[in-house]
Amino acid sequence: MRLALEIALARGAGRLSRLAGRGGGTTLPGKILATVDPGALAVLAARLPRGSALVSATNGKTTTAAMVAEILRGRVRLAHNRAGANLVSGVASALLADENAELGLFEVDEGAFPDIARRVRPRAVCLGNLFRDQLDRYGELELVAEGWRKAVAELDPAAVVVLNADDPLVADLGRSRTSVLRFGLDDPRVARERLPHAADSKYCVACGTPYEYAAAYVGHLGDFRCPGCGNARPELDVSAREVDLAGLERSRFELKTPAGTRSVELTLPGLYNVYNALAAAGLGLALGASLDEVADGLSRFKAAFGRFERIPAGDRVVLLLLVKNPAGANEVVRTLVAGRAPVHAVVALNDEIADGRDVSWIWDVDFEPLIQGLDHLVATGSRAQELALRFMYGGLARERIEVVPELGQALDRGLELTRPGDELVVLPTYTAMLALRRIAAERGLVRPYWEAA
Repeated sequence: MRLALEIALARGAGRLSRLAGRGGGTTLPGKILATVDPGALAVLAARLPRGSALVSATNGKTTTAAMVAEILRGRVRLAHNRAGANLVSGVASALLADENAELGLFEVDEGAFPDIARRVRPRAVCLGNLFRDQLDRYGELELVAEGWRKAVAELDPAAVVVLNADDPLVADLGRSRTSVLRFGLDDPRVARERLPHAADSKYCVACGTPYEYAAAYVGHLGDFRCPGCGNARPELDVSAREVDLAGLERSRFELKTPAGTRSVELTLPGLYNVYNALAAAGLGLALGASLDEVADGLSRFKAAFGRFERIPAGDRVVLLLLVKNPAGANEVVRTLVAGRAPVHAVVALNDEIADGRDVSWIWDVDFEPLIQGLDHLVATGSRAQELALRFMYGGLARERIEVVPELGQALDRGLELTRPGDELVVLPTYTAMLALRRIAAERGLVRPYWEAA
């Protein structure tokens, strides 16, 4: 009776928040429930007849979880935090939102993963990657990895762990488990010539010797081997071969799994989205989807909000691509340059809690290939001045840089510079992305993200 009253209170608050146009339905009900009853999340999760699955990573967890939801569409009724609210409050809110859900599918913040895993007791987890991100909040990668290691060790022995075998820290988490699916890229043709200077996990987790790479794909992700002790990338269960990156529009690859091989065409560009698809394929298979359901779901999938999202704006289009750390930003730049490098761009840098207060990471991003084709940059956000300085040191002439701190004004200026029929590339950090989508929603260009979710 007490839990029922608490649930009713939390749901009522969420409905009132949505009616007020505040979008609090993605977190407010869960915050209230977690405050009045810290044990409620575990109780709600235990009620799901098919259990729960968690997805965590530094980069790509929202897209990966959304891909899994598309794979499972029609097969099972999901409780899914689609809007990306990935702390305890967001997971609890997702459980409150659908009392008839059969399976929980939750994107989880990498720092919150151990706590949420202990509460939810998932039947499967997918761990995608660990990149340096928000050092003021998470600390060094090894600290996050240690938390993951303890959490994985505490999982039910029957739980399936889907791991990125191309990430040395993540691959190491599967050593002591039997139910493991390992995914990775298997196409050296699309590898970089060398490991990027901002690569994070360069040293062997066993002996500290620098890794050697037969192929380096995204940041430190790749076919690694330690020349000192022989620690190397494990065998791949799920892999992408014959990868074809078709500009900014799509990507294709051969998906190889224990159940067979299928050709997959994504409506998303870039190697990082191939990794997201591999992670989703692995988790989808672990949750009982057939190979055909996996391939069809990936082919149907459309971009998650703010992640390579196109928003019509009159006779122009805004191309929104989230950037939040060196590895992710470098891949966005790499994809843009390989496709249609923009002539004009709006880049938004905020330093809110959800972005990380420390913005020194922008100096580890290889903006230079993007700068070579830019005629004009609009720098915006709360740290617009620092961003402008970074681009100036990168070689963009001062007269081609315009500092417009207010996001709406910066968007207007970018659209003004963009010719009719063209796309305006906008690269925001997380809170800037949410604010820009809110501005677009107020202008009737897109639905509010909590409604679209």
